[in-house]
Order: sequence, then structure tokens, then C-alpha cells
Amino acid sequence: MADEVELLAELQRLRVRVPQLTGAIVASVDGLVLAGDTPGVEPESVAALTASALGVAQRLADATGQGAFRELLVRGVEGYIATYAAGDAAVLTVLAEDRANVGRLHLEGRRTGARIGELVGVAAESAPRSRGRARARKPAATATTETGLPVRPTSPPQPTP
Repeated sequence: MADEVELLAELQRLRVRVPQLTGAIVASVDGLVLAGDTPGVEPESVAALTASALGVAQRLADATGQGAFRELLVRGVEGYIATYAAGDAAVLTVLAEDRANVGRLHLEGRRTGARIGELVGVAAESAPRSRGRARARKPAATATTETGLPVRPTSPPQPTP
């Protein structure tokens, strides 16, 4: 994954461009925090909830034929939570005040998500790889019937009292 310092710098640049932001976090699609700038909000909780919401958003987009996930916007009484795709492995979630310009939030959030996706993608490509090619594990030998179906193991006989 990308260096946390680079990701934090990207989040800081986003906060300069959108002053109404109250926090920002970069997380893996699995809900692990890669970088966070969320004063007063626990980044691990936001990352976990983002991963959960991402799963639902992806299923909704697929079920309705809208294509791959790009962004999710939630509006609460006190402000906005917006999540943007950041490549295939990460997401950007930003918190903004209610008075934030949503158009500006989307514009800058999408740009920053794309840059973060590039950073995370470059880091993944340059990660050291193991030597040799990975080989598929062979399944353990199992007994089969004449038709080729696997034979279920039988439980050992139970001793009678």
C-alpha cells in the first residue's frame, strides 16, 4: 500500500481546497485505515462502516445495472459523509459541514480519490513479490464412487455402553 505520509499530504491538500471538510480518511476496501485526518472521530470505526456501506453500495449498483461503484453520499442533519472510489483497493471518505458546496465536494473528492488510487496502485505494483510462481494447492486425495462423485467420510463407529 501507499506510504501514509503521502496519503496524509493528499488529504491535507483536499482540506485546503474544501475548507468545509471536518475530516477525511483513506481505507482499504476491507475496512483497514491507510491514513486518517478525522479529529474527534475514530478512524477505525469510520473505515469499518465505510467497508460495510461500500459492500451495500456495490450490490445496489450491480442490481440496478448502474455499473461499478464510484461514490456514495449520505446527508445528515449536521453535514455530509461522502465516499469515493480510489482505485480498486481503496476508498476515500470525507466528512463535511452542512454548508459545504456539494458540487465542489464531489469535484475535489473525485480528483483526490483518483490521485489516491494512483498512489495505492503504484505502491501495490512496487511491493516485493515472492520468488517463483505461485502454484495452486492440490486438493487432498479423496475416494470417489464409480461415477466420480466424492465419497463422504463416515464417522467412526460409536462404542456401545
